[in-house]
Amino acid sequence: MIETYSDALAFIHGRTKFKKAPTLQRMRQFLHELGDPQLQVHGIHVAGTNGKGSTVANLRELFMADGLTVGTFTSPFITRFNERISVDGTPISDTDLVALVQQVQPVVAKLDATLESGGPTEFEIITAMMFLYFAAQPIDIAIIEVGLGGLYDSTNVWTPAVSVITTIGYDHMQILGDTLTAIATQKAGIIKPQIPVVVGKLPAEAQDVMVQTAADQQAPLQTLDVDFTTKLLAPQGWQERFNFDGLDEHFKDLTTPLLGDYQVDNAAVALAAYLTYHQQTQVPVSASDVKKALAGTQWPGRFERLNADPMIMIDGAHNEPAITELAATLRERFGQQTVYVIFAVLADKQHQQMIQTLGALPNVHLLLTQFAGPNAKRQATDPSTLAAEMPSGHSAAVFDNWQAALMQALQEMSSDDVLLLTGSLYFISDVRAYFKQADAD
Repeated sequence: MIETYSDALAFIHGRTKFKKAPTLQRMRQFLHELGDPQLQVHGIHVAGTNGKGSTVANLRELFMADGLTVGTFTSPFITRFNERISVDGTPISDTDLVALVQQVQPVVAKLDATLESGGPTEFEIITAMMFLYFAAQPIDIAIIEVGLGGLYDSTNVWTPAVSVITTIGYDHMQILGDTLTAIATQKAGIIKPQIPVVVGKLPAEAQDVMVQTAADQQAPLQTLDVDFTTKLLAPQGWQERFNFDGLDEHFKDLTTPLLGDYQVDNAAVALAAYLTYHQQTQVPVSASDVKKALAGTQWPGRFERLNADPMIMIDGAHNEPAITELAATLRERFGQQTVYVIFAVLADKQHQQMIQTLGALPNVHLLLTQFAGPNAKRQATDPSTLAAEMPSGHSAAVFDNWQAALMQALQEMSSDDVLLLTGSLYFISDVRAYFKQADAD
């Protein structure tokens, strides 16, 4: 019997994470039993290796600037589970979440008893709750992030107005495949017949998959650096500046407070998807609203400042492509400063490549540590293992406890130095909660 918020979370997290054979049939049956709420939800579907969350955040601000009520579905959460299902940036209430679990529980039990493979997985249940919630809310548009991959992701039972694929890189290879073509094929699975698709800056072999899939589906394709472009301008303070050209629009001196050239790409992809949606609705676009929306976009855990003096930041660079982008930003924005980096990552990531990239940065002091993983099957990499993977001629300090690593870095830093904690999003969540609690005290 689900009566409390804790009961609801225990029910959700107690479900199996994956099934042996990928399929959308179980999800379709689940939603049909619930009245097919997905048919009442209108919006934009966002897939990609990295950049999904930032793109969703940009889209939310752009549509809210239009005066629309915007639902967002994202994963994972940074502070509380409820963040995953939000309206205008406000997470679902505990009461509504409990009511949704109470609504789906009998259907889950029925499918457990009748389906040979068993009932819905954890993410299928969360997805169903999201569709039920958005169908019952007075929202105007939903921005729905894919959980994993695309083709067999439980969100892919939905037909959006616009599909978005942000980036393609090596991650979740044990599930999606070990080549960029295989990974891109999974991501391209969200492309629907005749539904416009916007894609970011992709490797050539991944772009080939998008072009072919879009052609097969007769889906109009808009690609960054082909159909729309950006021009980077000199950064100003804690923000990136750029121009945007494409889709019959020209925007000058746009800004985003999310640092890194890749965040300009994310903002541009979001803007292209927004413009594509507006072309369908034929609603005029306000340049001033666009500029204000992008300038006001926030996304926790992405080069987020937790403290100004000394400068302490967190960034959820949780896979190899993200670490590559992080390293570029450290070189470009903090190349003249000493940067202390505390790094912890899950064992199922490509941590050797990540350590090679971080360890080679000349102005970085690397401190390797660990954290409590999300479950028994997904644990942090032992920091001694990470230390053994350092580039030849480089070394790093090892700490079994990340708070000890933090104290050590703060003791060694000068007033001009910078501290960055990065790696797993689960690690970043722990760090962010620690600092927020310290501020509250």
